[in-house]
Amino acid sequence: MRKHIVAGNWKMNLTFQEADELLDELMSELEKVELPRDEQVIVCPPFPYIEMASDYANDSYFMVGAQNVSDKEEGAYTGEVSAKMLESCEIDYCIVGHSERRAYYHETDALVAAKVNQLLAHNLKPIVCVGEVLKEREANKQFDVVKTQVEQGLFHLNAEQIQQVIIAYEPVWAIGTGKTATAEQAQEMHAHIRRLLTDKYGKEVADEISILYGGSCKPSNAKELFANPDVDGGLIGGASLKAKDFMGIITAF
Repeated sequence: MRKHIVAGNWKMNLTFQEADELLDELMSELEKVELPRDEQVIVCPPFPYIEMASDYANDSYFMVGAQNVSDKEEGAYTGEVSAKMLESCEIDYCIVGHSERRAYYHETDALVAAKVNQLLAHNLKPIVCVGEVLKEREANKQFDVVKTQVEQGLFHLNAEQIQQVIIAYEPVWAIGTGKTATAEQAQEMHAHIRRLLTDKYGKEVADEISILYGGSCKPSNAKELFANPDVDGGLIGGASLKAKDFMGIITAF
């Protein structure tokens, strides 16, 4: 049975003191609930706060992920962070291919594939983001766009490797714009992604892969989104910066 996952992507937010307060509050809130055995909570803070988050995670019910990783093993790449470094910090997950990385830093599907390879080589689980921008949706090209991203970013993996991957569908047009994909639109794309996985790896493998929704998910719409059969949780942005909001999404299952 695939896991239900709620992952918080803090992006480039919070001071050290604010991050400490949020982690402390989140830990306290998590202690008040009993999570289902198939539900996993992940917190992805900025790099400087990873060690602090890991210390909190040791005493709580969440795992820690990074927001990005280098495609290189090691070397003279100033400012980069390698999968080998993350592994040595006992990090469990890492986001790759986020729409902001693709848009602002021109990351390609080939680069995403190389980062996935690095993470898997160092025993980290990639959270691989795919999704279309507004122009592509308005041109009815969203399914082709996501198909290309999935195939070029992931289909070089074998069946054993792909089962270590989490996919996050981001309707880019619904992030920070006030727009939200309907539950029906989310399910439609998640089902499309699972069909792609089924065609490549078979139904048994595809059914083991968690596909998260990453487009302005909040406590008010999480339950409706998560009720869909192919929506296995969320990659949460702004709502993960407030413990009560994040908990509202976590408990939506």
